[in-house]
Amino acid sequence: MAFSTRLASSLRPALAALHCAAPRQCRGLGTPQGSEPSLDLGGIFPPLATPFSPSQEVDYAQLEGNLRRYASIPFRGLVVLGSNGEYPYLASRERVEVVSCVRRALPRDRLLLAGSGCESTQATIELTVSMAEAGADVALVVTPCYYRGAMTTAALVHHYTEVGDASPIPVVLYSVPANTGLDLPMDAVITLAQHPNIIGIKDSGGDITRMGLMVHKTRQEDFQVLAGSAGFLLASYAVGASGGVCALANVLGEPLCQLDHLCREGRWQEARDLQHRLIEPNTAVTRRFGIPGLKKAMEWFGYYGGPCRAPLAPLSPAQVEELKSTFSANGWL
Repeated sequence: MAFSTRLASSLRPALAALHCAAPRQCRGLGTPQGSEPSLDLGGIFPPLATPFSPSQEVDYAQLEGNLRRYASIPFRGLVVLGSNGEYPYLASRERVEVVSCVRRALPRDRLLLAGSGCESTQATIELTVSMAEAGADVALVVTPCYYRGAMTTAALVHHYTEVGDASPIPVVLYSVPANTGLDLPMDAVITLAQHPNIIGIKDSGGDITRMGLMVHKTRQEDFQVLAGSAGFLLASYAVGASGGVCALANVLGEPLCQLDHLCREGRWQEARDLQHRLIEPNTAVTRRFGIPGLKKAMEWFGYYGGPCRAPLAPLSPAQVEELKSTFSANGWL
């Protein structure tokens, strides 16, 4: 076993103890009865939007302002540099600085997941180590996809195994086919779930049958499944997911934490009613209007959204009105 893997294993008990000291249940919905995850991922994680100034520089003061507001919401933790953080548009230096900034502001009982996936295995390992040094608790590693035709199960298993071996912090797989054109194969997930330093997957594909099968096939492993969108959060919990990484949580964090709570309490009718009101706003800030829509909606709820980095363009006035009417029609504005 590599030194880095031994180091990651030594960190797990401390992280798990830290979590269990927090005021919430220490078992995700997808965790097999009678076993405890080494690091509980159960709950809601907003994948933070990266704030930019009008000149498109990272605005750390506005980031800290958003973090102060998020501190009052019972999130399990935060995801930094996911798809909604405009990760591909940030330089390596900026990525590490953003993680450092968030870590300084984040209470220690909140987990910090940081995106570190690159196209090459070597670059992914190097950035993952940098994220750990900057204070990340978990690395979120998206599938390499530029040469997607060559990304066979064997290639992806080798890639993630190398990253898991070398990472000083636990690794969560990240499958987001809408952006990568690549769905992490089920047999790869099942194989990788057996790795001692790979503790879960964020699945943004929205295939509930696939998510349920993941939970079922990995139930004997220390492995948790996270829903990648608020639009199918309730359905994901119903098939055993542990939590959710949801773009809409940047805007409607309290309602999403309430949905998480209702599901854990088994109050399914109330959960269903709330889920129904979240579907259209979630679609609006993800598939329909994307990050520009998410940032515009953040401004209506007291957060700093600001501009995106080019080539992402702002919404047109007509799109802004359509976005606003979607939130209004569901009772959020």
